Amino acid sequence: MSGREAQPNGLTIAVDNGHANTGSEEAMTLTILGCGTLGIAILSGILTSLSSVNSSEPSPSPSGTNTPAGPYEDDLPSRMPSRFIACVTRDASAKRVKTALSSNLSSVTILKKENLKGVQQADVILLACKPKNLKDGILREPGMREALKGKLVISILAGTSVESLKENVYGPDSPKDKDPSVEGRCTFVRVMPNTASLIRSSMTVIAESAPPLTTPQTNLVTWIFSQVGRAVHLPPYMMDAATALCASGPAFFALMLEAMADGAVAMGLPRAEAQTMAAQTMKGTAEMVLNGQHPALLREQVCTPGGCTAGGLQVLEDGKVRASVATGVRTASVAASRLGRGEQGVNGPR
Repeated sequence: MSGREAQPNGLTIAVDNGHANTGSEEAMTLTILGCGTLGIAILSGILTSLSSVNSSEPSPSPSGTNTPAGPYEDDLPSRMPSRFIACVTRDASAKRVKTALSSNLSSVTILKKENLKGVQQADVILLACKPKNLKDGILREPGMREALKGKLVISILAGTSVESLKENVYGPDSPKDKDPSVEGRCTFVRVMPNTASLIRSSMTVIAESAPPLTTPQTNLVTWIFSQVGRAVHLPPYMMDAATALCASGPAFFALMLEAMADGAVAMGLPRAEAQTMAAQTMKGTAEMVLNGQHPALLREQVCTPGGCTAGGLQVLEDGKVRASVATGVRTASVAASRLGRGEQGVNGPR
């Protein structure tokens, strides 16, 4: 059954309760605080998946392949969100949400400058604003602490630890390891998707919580981010290295892709074709690794003794490409750790 709810700011869109909900019949509401580019991408993936559940068809990614399932593929949430609230601050942002989600607007409500209302109506909150908005007090406005009570807050804020989130809401004396449900507080979980969420090909890292999330909470968080790619669970102390590999990784791969295309252009290939060929070659290689092929074995299979690949690889090894890439990941990991501690100028002279 669907209907329309008029809101004071005129930005609300119809609410539809007809989306699939496993287990309980009670509807779950997911609010996205700061529904920008990543928030829209995640919300789009969820809505597309829910539509496919209703139609009993697999949910395809834009590339034409089904979104890969992760290790929790059989652990579907007992409740799935069926109502969504996108909180924004500007008319332009509201327009972007409407345009991006035009095929699923019936289940989305857009609120402008009404974060508290969005949290009050939510069961689960996705914190997707810029980190500076946290410092500006997005979670400290009057009534917000009470509105968050007992709810799950999923943070995708870059470089922001769960401890920082707790301190922001509850102050520096916030208990570190006590069960938040007993304390009457919200439960935070840190998640790090990457920019490929935009095409549902993200590598998302979910930080394990202390105390652990409940099984339904774990399944829900994993399911949400499995709709925009793959998801893995790692201890919090690994998040800086994961940031360097997965969040910074697309920039590193883009640099290597660009370099390969440049070499091909220098040898006569047109720029557009060289870029497409390099990208498809990188994608195909990655798919083979994801299907179980070890990178070293794959390299050896392509490298015929005395052939052109062997000559090219020798130049790359002489240029210390392997060491440079590995050092780049390590450097980015250290920088991520320092940024998480609030340091400035983390990439200054060493």
